[in-house]
Amino acid sequence: MDWIVRSTWAYPALEALHIVGIALLLGSLVVFELRVWGVAGTIDGAALAGLVLPVTLVGFGLAAVTGALMFASQYDELLANRAFQIKLGLLALAGLNAGWFQWRARRFQRDAIARVQTALSLGLWIGIIMCGRGIAYV
Repeated sequence: MDWIVRSTWAYPALEALHIVGIALLLGSLVVFELRVWGVAGTIDGAALAGLVLPVTLVGFGLAAVTGALMFASQYDELLANRAFQIKLGLLALAGLNAGWFQWRARRFQRDAIARVQTALSLGLWIGIIMCGRGIAYV
């Protein structure tokens, strides 16, 4: 993946697309999480989930692909970076939380567990973003 490092525009373009992916992911999650927390109670939760989930998946896919390409261009430095290591751990926890949420979501639920899971999700994704920014400074 030397072409990414050698190119003047490749890495910055990947970073920009990575941020767009994160924005799509986090923005759609927040919309759904607000509904779980009781905001806009007249909107059907299952219908909203059907609308935002594809946006969430596109955002995650874009962030994952661009992140993998950036990682491949400097894997040796990133593997030694503490912020990157923490980011990967938080990503794993976010994935487990999302899987657990989907497993429970046979029907739209606004129970206490769902509210805890969505708050945890938001916290994990904020931590992931903070670690991603911290990679350049650690």
